[in-house]
Amino acid sequence: MNRLTPYELVIFDCDGVLIDSETLASRIDAEELTRIGYPTSYSDVVLRFTGLSSATMRKMIEEDWGRPLPDDFDTIVQSRIKESYRIELQAIEGIDRLLHQLPLPRCVASSSAPDKLRLGLELTGLWPHFDPHVFSSVLVKAGKPAPDLFLYAAARMGIEPARCAVVEDSIAGVRAGVAAGMTVIGFTAGGHCLEDHGQRLLSAGASVVARTAEELGMLLTVNTALCATEQT
Repeated sequence: MNRLTPYELVIFDCDGVLIDSETLASRIDAEELTRIGYPTSYSDVVLRFTGLSSATMRKMIEEDWGRPLPDDFDTIVQSRIKESYRIELQAIEGIDRLLHQLPLPRCVASSSAPDKLRLGLELTGLWPHFDPHVFSSVLVKAGKPAPDLFLYAAARMGIEPARCAVVEDSIAGVRAGVAAGMTVIGFTAGGHCLEDHGQRLLSAGASVVARTAEELGMLLTVNTALCATEQT
Protein backbone atom coordinates (compact mmCIF):
# COMPACT_ATOMS: atom_id res chain seq x y z
CA MET A 1 0.00 0.00 0.00
CA ASN A 2 1.28 3.48 -0.86
CA ARG A 3 1.31 5.18 2.53
CA LEU A 4 2.27 8.53 1.02
CA THR A 5 -0.99 8.89 -0.92
CA PRO A 6 -3.77 10.27 1.28
CA TYR A 7 -7.17 8.78 0.74
CA GLU A 8 -9.89 11.30 0.02
CA LEU A 9 -12.60 8.72 -0.68
CA VAL A 10 -13.31 5.13 0.33
CA ILE A 11 -15.33 3.15 -2.22
CA PHE A 12 -17.00 0.11 -0.70
CA ASP A 13 -18.33 -2.87 -2.56
CA CYS A 14 -21.60 -4.00 -0.97
CA ASP A 15 -22.17 -7.76 -1.09
CA GLY A 16 -19.62 -9.52 1.09
CA VAL A 17 -18.11 -6.21 2.26
CA LEU A 18 -20.95 -4.32 3.93
CA ILE A 19 -23.60 -7.03 4.08
CA ASP A 20 -23.01 -10.76 4.52
CA SER A 21 -25.08 -11.63 1.49
CA GLU A 22 -22.80 -13.69 -0.73
CA THR A 23 -23.49 -16.89 1.21
CA LEU A 24 -27.24 -16.41 0.72
CA ALA A 25 -27.07 -15.47 -2.96
CA SER A 26 -24.53 -18.15 -3.88
CA ARG A 27 -26.58 -20.87 -2.18
CA ILE A 28 -29.72 -19.83 -4.06
CA ASP A 29 -27.87 -19.49 -7.38
CA ALA A 30 -26.46 -23.00 -6.98
CA GLU A 31 -29.85 -24.47 -6.08
CA GLU A 32 -31.65 -22.85 -9.01
CA LEU A 33 -28.94 -23.68 -11.55
CA THR A 34 -28.95 -27.29 -10.43
CA ARG A 35 -32.76 -27.39 -10.59
CA ILE A 36 -32.82 -26.36 -14.26
CA GLY A 37 -30.18 -28.91 -15.28
CA TYR A 38 -26.87 -27.06 -14.85
CA PRO A 39 -25.44 -28.87 -11.79
CA THR A 40 -23.49 -26.36 -9.70
CA SER A 41 -22.26 -26.33 -6.11
CA TYR A 42 -22.23 -23.45 -3.67
CA SER A 43 -18.42 -23.31 -3.77
CA ASP A 44 -18.44 -23.24 -7.59
CA VAL A 45 -20.72 -20.20 -7.56
CA VAL A 46 -18.54 -18.43 -4.99
CA LEU A 47 -15.34 -19.05 -6.95
CA ARG A 48 -16.73 -18.27 -10.41
CA PHE A 49 -19.26 -15.51 -9.95
CA THR A 50 -18.62 -13.50 -6.78
CA GLY A 51 -18.45 -9.81 -7.65
CA LEU A 52 -20.02 -10.13 -11.08
CA SER A 53 -23.36 -8.73 -12.19
CA SER A 54 -26.29 -11.03 -12.89
CA ALA A 55 -26.02 -10.20 -16.59
CA THR A 56 -22.32 -11.19 -16.70
CA MET A 57 -22.99 -14.36 -14.73
CA ARG A 58 -25.84 -15.28 -17.08
CA LYS A 59 -23.65 -14.74 -20.15
CA MET A 60 -20.88 -16.93 -18.75
CA ILE A 61 -23.28 -19.77 -17.91
CA GLU A 62 -25.02 -19.67 -21.27
CA GLU A 63 -21.70 -19.72 -23.13
CA ASP A 64 -20.53 -22.68 -21.05
CA TRP A 65 -23.85 -24.55 -21.20
CA GLY A 66 -24.48 -23.90 -24.87
CA ARG A 67 -28.10 -22.90 -24.33
CA PRO A 68 -30.01 -19.95 -22.88
CA LEU A 69 -31.19 -19.87 -19.31
CA PRO A 70 -34.99 -19.87 -18.85
CA ASP A 71 -36.57 -16.47 -19.35
CA ASP A 72 -37.77 -16.39 -15.74
CA PHE A 73 -34.50 -17.54 -14.18
CA ASP A 74 -33.34 -14.11 -12.98
CA THR A 75 -36.79 -13.23 -11.67
CA ILE A 76 -37.00 -16.44 -9.63
CA VAL A 77 -33.47 -16.08 -8.26
CA GLN A 78 -33.85 -12.42 -7.31
CA SER A 79 -37.21 -13.07 -5.64
CA ARG A 80 -35.69 -15.85 -3.53
CA ILE A 81 -32.66 -13.73 -2.64
CA LYS A 82 -34.78 -10.80 -1.53
CA GLU A 83 -36.89 -13.10 0.62
CA SER A 84 -33.76 -14.56 2.21
CA TYR A 85 -32.57 -11.01 2.89
CA ARG A 86 -35.70 -10.31 4.92
CA ILE A 87 -35.20 -13.45 6.99
CA GLU A 88 -31.44 -14.01 7.26
CA LEU A 89 -29.41 -11.00 6.13
CA GLN A 90 -26.90 -9.46 8.54
CA ALA A 91 -24.36 -6.68 8.21
CA ILE A 92 -20.72 -7.75 8.20
CA GLU A 93 -19.63 -7.87 11.84
CA GLY A 94 -18.19 -4.55 12.99
CA ILE A 95 -18.89 -2.66 9.76
CA ASP A 96 -21.51 -0.34 11.26
CA ARG A 97 -19.08 0.73 13.99
CA LEU A 98 -16.34 1.28 11.39
CA LEU A 99 -18.63 3.51 9.31
CA HIS A 100 -19.63 5.55 12.35
CA GLN A 101 -15.95 6.18 13.12
CA LEU A 102 -14.55 6.57 9.58
CA PRO A 103 -13.42 10.21 9.08
CA LEU A 104 -13.45 9.97 5.29
CA PRO A 105 -16.07 10.46 2.57
CA ARG A 106 -17.43 7.16 1.36
CA CYS A 107 -19.69 5.65 -1.28
CA VAL A 108 -20.86 2.26 -2.52
CA ALA A 109 -20.07 0.84 -5.99
CA SER A 110 -21.69 -2.55 -6.51
CA SER A 111 -22.61 -5.01 -9.24
CA SER A 112 -26.06 -5.44 -7.66
CA ALA A 113 -29.19 -3.85 -9.08
CA PRO A 114 -30.30 -0.59 -7.41
CA ASP A 115 -33.39 -2.04 -5.70
CA LYS A 116 -31.45 -4.97 -4.29
CA LEU A 117 -28.69 -2.65 -3.10
CA ARG A 118 -31.11 -0.41 -1.26
CA LEU A 119 -32.98 -3.34 0.26
CA GLY A 120 -29.82 -4.92 1.65
CA LEU A 121 -28.47 -1.67 3.07
CA GLU A 122 -31.80 -0.64 4.57
CA LEU A 123 -32.46 -4.03 6.20
CA THR A 124 -29.04 -3.92 7.87
CA GLY A 125 -29.32 -0.27 8.91
CA LEU A 126 -26.39 0.82 6.74
CA TRP A 127 -28.24 2.94 4.18
CA PRO A 128 -27.86 6.25 6.11
CA HIS A 129 -24.07 5.87 6.04
CA PHE A 130 -24.09 6.24 2.22
CA ASP A 131 -27.34 7.80 1.00
CA PRO A 132 -27.40 9.12 -1.73
CA HIS A 133 -23.94 7.96 -2.82
CA VAL A 134 -24.84 4.38 -3.83
CA PHE A 135 -23.84 3.42 -7.38
CA SER A 136 -24.88 0.29 -9.29
CA SER A 137 -23.21 -1.25 -12.33
CA VAL A 138 -26.40 -0.56 -14.31
CA LEU A 139 -25.09 3.01 -14.53
CA VAL A 140 -22.09 2.07 -16.69
CA LYS A 141 -21.46 0.19 -19.92
CA ALA A 142 -19.18 -2.51 -18.49
CA GLY A 143 -19.31 -3.96 -14.99
CA LYS A 144 -16.48 -5.39 -12.92
CA PRO A 145 -13.74 -6.43 -13.69
CA ALA A 146 -13.82 -3.39 -15.98
CA PRO A 147 -12.91 -0.15 -14.13
CA ASP A 148 -15.97 1.76 -15.36
CA LEU A 149 -18.05 1.64 -12.17
CA PHE A 150 -15.24 2.74 -9.86
CA LEU A 151 -14.25 5.54 -12.22
CA TYR A 152 -17.89 6.63 -12.43
CA ALA A 153 -18.20 6.66 -8.62
CA ALA A 154 -15.01 8.68 -8.20
CA ALA A 155 -16.14 11.20 -10.81
CA ARG A 156 -19.55 11.58 -9.18
CA MET A 157 -17.85 12.16 -5.82
CA GLY A 158 -15.37 14.62 -7.37
CA ILE A 159 -12.23 12.71 -6.33
CA GLU A 160 -9.25 11.72 -8.47
CA PRO A 161 -8.90 7.91 -8.83
CA ALA A 162 -5.40 7.94 -7.32
CA ARG A 163 -6.89 9.39 -4.11
CA CYS A 164 -9.43 6.58 -3.75
CA ALA A 165 -9.26 3.41 -1.69
CA VAL A 166 -11.46 0.52 -2.84
CA VAL A 167 -12.62 -2.17 -0.39
CA GLU A 168 -13.37 -5.41 -2.23
CA ASP A 169 -13.98 -9.08 -1.48
CA SER A 170 -13.97 -10.38 -5.06
CA ILE A 171 -11.32 -11.06 -7.69
CA ALA A 172 -13.37 -9.16 -10.26
CA GLY A 173 -13.68 -6.19 -7.93
CA VAL A 174 -9.97 -6.12 -7.12
CA ARG A 175 -9.09 -6.18 -10.80
CA ALA A 176 -11.56 -3.38 -11.47
CA GLY A 177 -10.06 -1.22 -8.73
CA VAL A 178 -6.52 -1.81 -9.95
CA ALA A 179 -7.54 -1.01 -13.53
CA ALA A 180 -9.09 2.23 -12.27
CA GLY A 181 -5.75 3.28 -10.75
CA MET A 182 -6.99 3.04 -7.16
CA THR A 183 -5.52 1.45 -4.05
CA VAL A 184 -7.39 -1.79 -3.40
CA ILE A 185 -7.84 -3.31 0.04
CA GLY A 186 -8.94 -6.92 -0.05
CA PHE A 187 -11.53 -7.81 2.59
CA THR A 188 -12.24 -11.33 3.81
CA ALA A 189 -14.73 -10.89 6.67
CA GLY A 190 -17.67 -12.30 4.68
CA GLY A 191 -18.98 -15.76 5.42
CA HIS A 192 -18.27 -16.87 1.86
CA CYS A 193 -14.51 -16.27 2.06
CA LEU A 194 -12.49 -19.49 2.00
CA GLU A 195 -9.20 -19.95 3.83
CA ASP A 196 -7.06 -18.96 0.85
CA HIS A 197 -9.26 -16.07 -0.23
CA GLY A 198 -6.93 -13.37 1.05
CA GLN A 199 -4.02 -14.74 -0.96
CA ARG A 200 -6.23 -14.89 -4.05
CA LEU A 201 -7.11 -11.20 -3.61
CA LEU A 202 -3.44 -10.29 -3.22
CA SER A 203 -2.59 -12.26 -6.36
CA ALA A 204 -5.29 -10.32 -8.22
CA GLY A 205 -3.65 -7.02 -7.25
CA ALA A 206 -4.90 -6.01 -3.80
CA SER A 207 -2.28 -3.98 -1.92
CA VAL A 208 -3.19 -5.49 1.44
CA VAL A 209 -5.90 -7.67 2.97
CA ALA A 210 -8.04 -6.95 6.03
CA ARG A 211 -9.65 -9.97 7.70
CA THR A 212 -12.05 -8.03 9.94
CA ALA A 213 -13.79 -4.66 10.03
CA GLU A 214 -11.46 -3.69 12.87
CA GLU A 215 -8.39 -4.40 10.74
CA LEU A 216 -9.94 -2.47 7.85
CA GLY A 217 -10.60 0.53 10.07
CA MET A 218 -7.01 0.49 11.30
CA LEU A 219 -5.64 0.38 7.76
CA LEU A 220 -7.76 3.33 6.65
CA THR A 221 -7.15 5.37 9.80
CA VAL A 222 -3.40 4.73 9.96
CA ASN A 223 -2.98 5.65 6.30
CA THR A 224 -4.88 8.90 6.77
CA ALA A 225 -2.89 9.78 9.91
CA LEU A 226 0.47 9.01 8.31
CA CYS A 227 -0.36 11.14 5.28
CA ALA A 228 -1.44 14.03 7.48
CA THR A 229 1.89 13.77 9.34
CA GLU A 230 3.85 13.71 6.06
CA GLN A 231 2.13 16.91 4.92
CA THR A 232 2.85 18.89 8.12
